[in-house]
Amino acid sequence: MTEQAAPYISHPRIMVHGVMPGKPGAPPFRIVEIDGQVVGEARTVTDVLEAAAAFGITVHDLDDPDMVRWVGGDKFTWTSH
Repeated sequence: MTEQAAPYISHPRIMVHGVMPGKPGAPPFRIVEIDGQVVGEARTVTDVLEAAAAFGITVHDLDDPDMVRWVGGDKFTWTSH
């Protein structure tokens, strides 16, 4: 009998959703979730780091998929296409 390894799916503590258009005259933003809870909007990487710090999370590597998942772009994506 051959055992098949289950695929590894990470569940990062921080999820940053795709860019949403802001209201007229306001900049676009991204919704931020921490531990599955929506905690607010981010307009910059600094906003993501501040939200994490407010929940006691220190992010050492924004590119670590086990810590942060970027949906619809990466840490450099802050405008809608």
